[in-house]
Amino acid sequence: MSVATEVPARTGNRVAAILVSLALAGNNAASYVLSLAAARILAPGAFGELSSLLAVLVIGVVPAMGLQTVVALRVARSPSLSPGSLFALGLVTSAIVATTALTLSPLLVLLLHLGSLAPALLVTAALGPLTLLGVFHGLLQGSHRFAVLSGLIALEGVGKVGGSLAGLVISGSPAGALAGAAAGSLAVVVAGWQLCGRPRPRWADRHGGEVFHTAQAMLALVLLVNLDLVLARHTLPSSEAGEYALGAIVTKIAYWLPQAVGVLVLPRFAVSDRRRRVLPVALAVCACLDAVVLLVSLVVGPALLAVIGGARYTGSTMPVWPFALAGSMLALVQILLYARLADGDRRVTVLMWSAVGVEALLITTWLHGSPTQVVTAAACTAGTLAAAGAILELRPRKPA
Repeated sequence: MSVATEVPARTGNRVAAILVSLALAGNNAASYVLSLAAARILAPGAFGELSSLLAVLVIGVVPAMGLQTVVALRVARSPSLSPGSLFALGLVTSAIVATTALTLSPLLVLLLHLGSLAPALLVTAALGPLTLLGVFHGLLQGSHRFAVLSGLIALEGVGKVGGSLAGLVISGSPAGALAGAAAGSLAVVVAGWQLCGRPRPRWADRHGGEVFHTAQAMLALVLLVNLDLVLARHTLPSSEAGEYALGAIVTKIAYWLPQAVGVLVLPRFAVSDRRRRVLPVALAVCACLDAVVLLVSLVVGPALLAVIGGARYTGSTMPVWPFALAGSMLALVQILLYARLADGDRRVTVLMWSAVGVEALLITTWLHGSPTQVVTAAACTAGTLAAAGAILELRPRKPA
């Protein structure tokens, strides 16, 4: 590459990084505003219920994450690939996810001790459009259309999170917030379809096996990000579960802060030589960004919970830094997972699910006597997984 073309390329990369970072930051900031508003509007028990339902919603959109990853890698490797078959894959996956969620709604009521079936049904209503949205994210990401992708991400924050906030303010209940999320998500999907050129489904070459494998690994990651919050709701008293939900906000901050890094590097991981050059830099950037979150949580301590949740949490003594540490480790895990998925290494799926099993076992059988014990289990599991993922990356699989 000549100097004349290299300078604009570097400038474009910086602009893309800024745009994606701002969009993700705005989207995540909107989510935190929703959490702050919910913590003040709802009683601790209802806040814990909404937080756990939103965590389930995040888990439920894992197929969307699998779709986005597969589509982005496919488009990055073959820029001339028609989006029709990928759009068809999204429609089928969306229908399967919604049907599965509907079937499992009664179990969700039992798991989270919900007062009625309505909140579980509203989760189902939101999952359909959110799954389909993954296709449009992947099309834009794989073609390096980061400016348009940034706009869609920002619009997602306005639609999904804004709808949730409006529903929460109007109804003052978790069900109202979920109804707003479902309506807003549907509007965002329509906008994404427009931005991607209004593709029509082409019912062939659906890449279902690849999506299924990727979704398995992504599901394990999302479970690790949210499993502790769900299990805290299940094992801890209602008031302590609400307090844990506030600490989990710090985990999400540390996990989502470096998200722009993953968005930008995933298409580059599609080429093996680029992956080997980009991966160390991506990990270093993630670590530096999350070091700030960890430092703030150490300096401010439990007083940070009162800042997040209001005066009712002023007397809390729950340490916050383990939440930041858990989120930081999970951010590194995500980058390593993208690298292994781009390389087609299926060993990483086994590793991810092993970590899920270990964390669930630790919390349900031993470390559930207090919020501190639960987050300790989550942080230790994430740290061990990050180290194992690095070792797996340094020892790539042998060619078949």
